[in-house]
Amino acid sequence: MVVTVLLFLLGFVLLIKGGDWFVDGATGIAHHFHLPELLIGATVVSIGTTLPEVMVSSQAAIIGNSGISYGNAIGSIICNTSLIAALTIAIRPSAVDRTSLRFPSIFFFAVAALYAVCAYLFGEFTRAMGIALLVLFIFYMVTTVRMMKKNPSESAEEEKVKERTLPQNFLFLVVGAVCIAFGANLLVNNGTLIAQALGVPDSVIGLTMVALGTSLPELITAITSLIKGHSALSLGNILGANIFNIVLVSGLAITISPFGVPAEKLIAGRNASLVVDIPVMFAVMAIMLLPALRDGRLKRWQGILLLAIYIGFTCFQFFL
Repeated sequence: MVVTVLLFLLGFVLLIKGGDWFVDGATGIAHHFHLPELLIGATVVSIGTTLPEVMVSSQAAIIGNSGISYGNAIGSIICNTSLIAALTIAIRPSAVDRTSLRFPSIFFFAVAALYAVCAYLFGEFTRAMGIALLVLFIFYMVTTVRMMKKNPSESAEEEKVKERTLPQNFLFLVVGAVCIAFGANLLVNNGTLIAQALGVPDSVIGLTMVALGTSLPELITAITSLIKGHSALSLGNILGANIFNIVLVSGLAITISPFGVPAEKLIAGRNASLVVDIPVMFAVMAIMLLPALRDGRLKRWQGILLLAIYIGFTCFQFFL
């Protein structure tokens, strides 16, 4: 038990320090190339903070644990939006660049709709679907990079990020990502073992414990970005991570081992995931993005509402 506690604390330290280095590296790169922080957050930062989801879901797929693979992707989207983004919005509402936000938002709802069609109409995810999602991931990355080149940041606040060189910023980014991924893995393993000992179903573990654990990098990055005054980077990271959870995390897991929609929990005889999990995923993203796209800023009421939804969702998973 002492070793477990020490490993937990080590993971916590790695997450905090890794998040600090990761944000410094990402903002340094953004300023070096005069790129919008929101788009940097939606690409480079999101890949780094999604590493734990990729590792956990892929490992679960390899051993045939579809409940963890499925629940981790959807649960991470819900956790990222209604807990992590919600906290940053409730604490410090901020203006957003609607132009930079538009494409990632449309892309998310498009791929989420494709994912939902497979779940509701077919009840399973085939290898062809997994490959299609991975192709969409490549399309998103290429398109976003092109957009960043066409729309460089015109912000005059090119704050000198400690005058680091480009290689130094990349080093900060990579080392930070490794620390975040390793730290999150230490915490996830312990949480999963505890949940399994309590007899919690795999899909519920994926939707809650594993999703929260693998979303810790996004949480640390969001808090660090908030403290450093880079709220656009935080929002871009959450949105990008949510996209990657569908096209990269789910796509890779499905390609490795196709699976059906888990039906470990029922509501009035219907699959709880189809009745609750997927609709909640769409709802929290709509609450976060639609007002921001319309008004060009995030508002405190969005954060408070999203937090309430997360509490209700978590209680439902464990107690109903």
